[in-house]
Amino acid sequence: MSAGHAPSLACILISKNEAGNIVDCLASVAWVGERIVIDAESSDRTAELARAAGARVMVRPWPGFGAQKNYGMDQVGTEWILILDADERVPPALRDEILGRIGSWKAGEPVAYEIARRNFFYGAWVRHAGVYPDYQIRLFRRGYARYNDVPVHENLMVQGAIGKLANPLDHFTERRIRDHFRKFGHYTTLAAQEKAGRVRHVGASDLLFRPLVVFVKSYVLKRGYLDGIRGLIVSVFAGMYTFVKYAKLWDMTRPSVGVRDDG
Repeated sequence: MSAGHAPSLACILISKNEAGNIVDCLASVAWVGERIVIDAESSDRTAELARAAGARVMVRPWPGFGAQKNYGMDQVGTEWILILDADERVPPALRDEILGRIGSWKAGEPVAYEIARRNFFYGAWVRHAGVYPDYQIRLFRRGYARYNDVPVHENLMVQGAIGKLANPLDHFTERRIRDHFRKFGHYTTLAAQEKAGRVRHVGASDLLFRPLVVFVKSYVLKRGYLDGIRGLIVSVFAGMYTFVKYAKLWDMTRPSVGVRDDG
């Protein structure tokens, strides 16, 4: 199917200081009936660029990943919703498949679809190390899905059958090593906070063995070594992420130590 207009589909993006990504992302979904950007009070030109690209932009404080996406979903009346991040792009093959699915959908078919992501690290697609196919539920019928409210790695809770699309989404994640570190502190803190409600004790084995297991799983068992230096870096960062997450969790859950005032 050739590119057409999809009035029954809305695309929702959440953003925060994504001026370097937002234009290309919106261009990749120019065929969508309505494009909505929920911007978390960016300090750069994200909102301005999104409006110039033809998107409807709403600026509001950051309430969390799931809550922000749910808010965007509440703003549309289309039959279908596509969720994207600003650093993602919809290639033509995926566009055509989406148009075909929503154009021919019948009752009894899946109400949501998982889409694989090709994750590009440092300028190249990393095919192994556990980062592909990286399925995400991104296309669904309005009213059949809602995000849960967790600090990080929110999940879309679907009421109905879930299918898979054949063509992948392109995800231009960390372009430089500095990008990895830019996200690192924030995401490890959120992950530790999410675990703090369930885990009350962190031991030496958590700090030593868990990161090692993650690295071996990513680099050896999931064959990160086949992606050369990029696979090695991605695998090391996966282990580092686990270490820092549990170190922060240890700090959050240890008994508070007061400062004695002998004066």
